[in-house]
Amino acid sequence: MRSLPLPLALTARLSPVVVLAAAGWSLSSGPAPSSDDEAASKDGTTQSASAPATAAASKAYAAAPAPCGSVTAKTVKSLVPGAKTAGKEIPSTDTELRRTCSWNALKGYDYRWLDVSFEIEDSEEEAAATYKKRIGEKSGGGDVPGLGDAGYSVVNLTTEDKQQTREGVVIAQVSNALVVITYNGSDFESKKAPSTEVINKGAIKAAKDAVAALEGGR
Repeated sequence: MRSLPLPLALTARLSPVVVLAAAGWSLSSGPAPSSDDEAASKDGTTQSASAPATAAASKAYAAAPAPCGSVTAKTVKSLVPGAKTAGKEIPSTDTELRRTCSWNALKGYDYRWLDVSFEIEDSEEEAAATYKKRIGEKSGGGDVPGLGDAGYSVVNLTTEDKQQTREGVVIAQVSNALVVITYNGSDFESKKAPSTEVINKGAIKAAKDAVAALEGGR
């Protein structure tokens, strides 16, 4: 088999920037406590309703899990034929907040690439805001029912030097974490790309594995 150069579109990988915002609590003063309130306070049996522990409960994940073990070997073999199932983790500036694993392989003339990323936000509210912003930037897709707290999928086709590449992106929010899947493919013999259905189903399959791994602490 003769070796063929890969399009630049397949090797340029863009990593989204995780934006973290600080959250605080505001305490409002109420009426003077009654004698009963004062007695309860002395006993130590009452707590402030605005204690930070309330907000902390919405942060289910403190750090990004290992991404290369998040997709089953069976899924990797079916989506990226010829790739090593162990995958390769991409260096990150902060592994507590973002971790990504990548698989890619050329089998014959058929090329596939799969990325799985975990991103951690300070709270569930921040993750939901980031999720809404991301799907707003990737219009033309649709919801994926049953995928985490919220799931979205979109597929796009690009052509460079007459070579087609079809890429699917799935974004899921799970509490204060985001799961981002990128899956694309090309056929270097026909110059065509896999169908939208093949890429979309493959991306969603990988996303379900990754979400299950996150929720199960794998």
